Amino acid sequence: DGLFEPTETVLNGLVVRDSVSAILKSGTCFGTAAVLFYARDYAAARGLWRGEYLVLTLFGVVGMMAMIGAAHLLTLYVGIELLALCLYGMIAMERDSVRAAEAAMKYFILGALASGVLLYGMSLLYGLTGSLSLQAVSGATGTLEVNSLPLMLAISMLVVGLLFKLGAVPFHMWVPDVYDGSATSTTLYLSAVPKLAAFAILLRLLSTGLGEWIAIWQDMLLVAALGSIALGNVVAIAQSNIKRMLAYSTISNMGFLLLGFFAGTHAGYSAAMVYAVIYMVTTVAAFGVILALSRSGFESSDLNDFKGLNRRNPWLALLMLIVMFSLAGIPPTAGFFAKLMVLQAAVDAGFVAVVVASVILAVIGAFYYLRIVKLMYFDEVEEGVLTVSAHGYRRSMRWVLTVNAIGLIAVTPWIGNVMDLIGRSLMGFGLS
Repeated sequence: DGLFEPTETVLNGLVVRDSVSAILKSGTCFGTAAVLFYARDYAAARGLWRGEYLVLTLFGVVGMMAMIGAAHLLTLYVGIELLALCLYGMIAMERDSVRAAEAAMKYFILGALASGVLLYGMSLLYGLTGSLSLQAVSGATGTLEVNSLPLMLAISMLVVGLLFKLGAVPFHMWVPDVYDGSATSTTLYLSAVPKLAAFAILLRLLSTGLGEWIAIWQDMLLVAALGSIALGNVVAIAQSNIKRMLAYSTISNMGFLLLGFFAGTHAGYSAAMVYAVIYMVTTVAAFGVILALSRSGFESSDLNDFKGLNRRNPWLALLMLIVMFSLAGIPPTAGFFAKLMVLQAAVDAGFVAVVVASVILAVIGAFYYLRIVKLMYFDEVEEGVLTVSAHGYRRSMRWVLTVNAIGLIAVTPWIGNVMDLIGRSLMGFGLS
């Protein structure tokens, strides 16, 4: 019970210490450690494993810690910007690559625009409530009309800024190009760990700060959630590059995360947090397999690179199979239970039609995950195609990858306990 200490604010009310931040900060540290472990050989072979790479990664972690523990809009913004600046630098570090420079530039320009919108929303909110503290903003609910135009504008701008950082529809334009243009080791970091911090800022801002004004932001999240699930799952089918495919997969997964917030209940927030954690573990494993297959001078990025992988390396193929099943939400993987909890929370909140639409779209989305399984197990390796040896990676990486992927099935008997733990940490959040 040491985890469930009472909430306390430190540093003059800028940072909050509670059980939610304890869980998410631990997850961020473990996730970053796994990312660096998987990325080492790949980054070293491409000349990226330098002091700056590690410094940027760790400063990014500091930014995420600030976002996770934010009790004040200022802390929130500083954390978001610190993480974003580190990511711009990491993407652009591959100096010889035109695509990396293009990806960094695209991310930088769109990110600066989103930060501007977010800041403008914060300044409007400050003008309306007279404070930047989330607790004080929440306390000002009685003095403001729900349908006042400045309030609606402020909340809309905050939500738009957050949706961009999440990569949700309709602010997803940067995701596929940035994932594809970055070095795979950077894509791994970018796609997995910051999602926990993104969950935290949604929770702090929407639940703690703007919870009383749910009527304004709930519909915006519904459009973003369904749009993300639909676009992500449909467009991913057309991709032949695995990094672009996983980029659209991220967009659809963020849609499911937003569904939990859309429900607006304690169960919804708990389900969204479980989803964020399981999504991070699964994505780290997926890119871990891709990095294990990518050797010096060879990029494992085309879907055809997975053809016949079962014959070349049955163990890696099995791990990739588990990861794909988890991303698709097929039982008995953790990914299935994560989706189930989010949908259950939405049904309990009375949004049955939304859940039916989401399930149909998720079934469509299972196609492109299962296509990789088909390529690995049922397709022959084409003649003349450069294939990976599938054995040129460290033995320690094999063990960590195994624990990472098998864990997605091994954890399922205790998924109820995980849900319980997270539910208790979120006491006080949500409507019921």
